[in-house]
Amino acid sequence: MAYTTLITVEQLVPLLGDPQTVVVDCRFSLADPAAGEQQYAEGHVPGAVYAHLDRDLSSAATETSGRHPLPVPAELAATLANWGIDASKQVVAYDESGSAFAARFWWVAKWLGLKNVAVLDGGLAAWKAAGQPVSTEVSKLTPTTFTPEPNRSMWLSTDDVQAGLASGEMLLVDARGATRYSGEEEPIDPVAGHVPGAVNRSQVENLNEAGEFRSPAELAERFDELIGNRETGSVVHMCGSGVTACVNLLACELAGHHGTKLYPGSWSEWIRDSKRGVATNC
Repeated sequence: MAYTTLITVEQLVPLLGDPQTVVVDCRFSLADPAAGEQQYAEGHVPGAVYAHLDRDLSSAATETSGRHPLPVPAELAATLANWGIDASKQVVAYDESGSAFAARFWWVAKWLGLKNVAVLDGGLAAWKAAGQPVSTEVSKLTPTTFTPEPNRSMWLSTDDVQAGLASGEMLLVDARGATRYSGEEEPIDPVAGHVPGAVNRSQVENLNEAGEFRSPAELAERFDELIGNRETGSVVHMCGSGVTACVNLLACELAGHHGTKLYPGSWSEWIRDSKRGVATNC
């Protein structure tokens, strides 16, 4: 059985040790970029490799980009291949941050053409809560080859977003918390507020108190109300830098709203040009 959205701890356990399964630890802290790798060294799902948000899942920021531009396809593909990942593998990503960084991995892997990629529901917390072991051994998997086939239709540039908003055909969904969206606070980026016309749907609303995704029926009810009768291809997700927006993308897939898109530049790219509008609810 292939897993393409979520996988539970119970489903993952029998797959460990199978050479056709690759587990990826995506823990990261925006406040301390070295923290996730240190946590990996202190204990991870046995056999897991480590993916760093800045180094592996993004390319270097520029004066005009957001904080986490999409990775260069050939470079990420080479990294994945070095971890033993190719189109034949079942890949499972996890973190300890409400699946935000694991969902980013899930999305970029799908963007490059991988199909069987899933996020561990509940992350490492669920793994530990189930009494499963962790390991401090650095995993070394057999390298393979992987030729990426990036799908440009899965994401929009800032120009695309501006055009879509101007035409009225786009629903732009901001995954940041309500106070950042409203402009009441901005702990990361130099300008507070949101893209004029964007609506707010915090990514944390997709999770229950245990940090696991709500049921597909619950997610469908919430996203049905938000999206209405729009074509899912006109729904675009953003956040601060194109990371937590991927949680909303994954939740939409679970809810049956297939084919929504990502604005990778997100707020941190939008505000690079002072001529672009800024809205607040203050």
